[in-house]
Amino acid sequence: MSEHSLPVLVVEDDPSLREAIGDTLELAGRPYVAVDGGEAALQALAGQAFSIVVSDVRMMPMDGITLLKEIRARLPHLPVVLMTAYAEVDKAVDAMRSGACDFLLKPFEPQALLGHINKYELAAARDDGGVVAEDAASRDLFAMARRVAQTDATVLLTGESGVGKEVVARFIHRNSARREAPFVAINCAAIPDSLLEATLFGYEKGAFTGAQQAQAGKFEQAQDGTLLLDEVTEMPMGLQAKLLRVLQEREVERVGGKKPVALNIRIVATSNRDMAEAVARGVFREDLFYRLNVFPVAIPALRERPLDIVPIARHFIAEHGARFGRPSMQLSSAAERALTSHAWPGNVRELENVVQRALILAPGERIEPEHLNLAAQPVARPASPPPATLTVNDKKGDNLNIRDLEREHILQTLAEVGGSRKLAIERLGISERTLRYKLQQYREEGHYSD
Repeated sequence: MSEHSLPVLVVEDDPSLREAIGDTLELAGRPYVAVDGGEAALQALAGQAFSIVVSDVRMMPMDGITLLKEIRARLPHLPVVLMTAYAEVDKAVDAMRSGACDFLLKPFEPQALLGHINKYELAAARDDGGVVAEDAASRDLFAMARRVAQTDATVLLTGESGVGKEVVARFIHRNSARREAPFVAINCAAIPDSLLEATLFGYEKGAFTGAQQAQAGKFEQAQDGTLLLDEVTEMPMGLQAKLLRVLQEREVERVGGKKPVALNIRIVATSNRDMAEAVARGVFREDLFYRLNVFPVAIPALRERPLDIVPIARHFIAEHGARFGRPSMQLSSAAERALTSHAWPGNVRELENVVQRALILAPGERIEPEHLNLAAQPVARPASPPPATLTVNDKKGDNLNIRDLEREHILQTLAEVGGSRKLAIERLGISERTLRYKLQQYREEGHYSD
């Protein structure tokens, strides 16, 4: 059982069925509270938080439909699943129109009940932006994000790779007055320098070879909405000056164009780097930093918000379990402990990958620690440089693929030059931008940390 999970509220006036449901939840490691009617349910809801309500329809004196309406009036985001007999299906369908998430036809198998709970239980811990925030650090983060969303201030989100910077950016957009307008994202590290300017600013017909027709850039595409500049510190210096002008003048000029286009957009920028250090090293403009740093938000690493780990894992189990045809998968208590004790260098992105692997590896309907394969997950870059000679193990089953070899070679070279990227790119014969992009990939996969 996860001590951090919100309990399930069971509302059933039949003592034997109420006990059977309680046994099912207890065996599955789910905390729960069971009550015998609608009034008792409302009292319970007034006293504590629940992840989901599972209620019978036919009860006296308050039936499940009336209870549903009361819950919707008081706790509009709390998911409710109704249990009903076949003869009451029409009533249950009407109830779904009134806000029920789903209904279970009696009699039902224990796994059907658990599958429904697994699918909907996180709704109470998820905000309207689709985020999971049970840890106090996350709740504070999204409370701050909600406040800044009500303004048009430029926001700078910082944090390690994989912490969910884009999730926060989308949350800000969804909770702003611009929610009905576009949310447009561009990863400044993933687009070659030669294409980044045209992608951001757009271009006119004939502006360069291959520009056969005019194309609006990301700034214009985000008109009246929000533009996310992901990993903005990876933008080349020349383009930083042009971005600064856009922020100052609130207008953009397409490549090859002569007429500026007025902009009405909100800018959210992200970086996984220490931006003050980037300014000090001369790789990021100080004036641009101050333009972007109007409202800075530091997103804590997953290991710094441990109460989120199991709920997020359950969210991914529900999401990917349905896609993999395994909707009833559960975490064992031991698996939950293993998850919370892991360092998560790749943060939420690493956790999602671990869950997907576990859904494939687990033979039954319960995920155990061995299915998580956490022992094989690297937690950091090796402290001492590996040997200079790159070798491939010829033993059957141990051969590295080309991508593994490339990663090992790049990280070995970087370690040999003491972390100097300038020396590394000279040895490797690649551009600084390519190295930045590769290292970003390795961070996200949990193979590298600064």
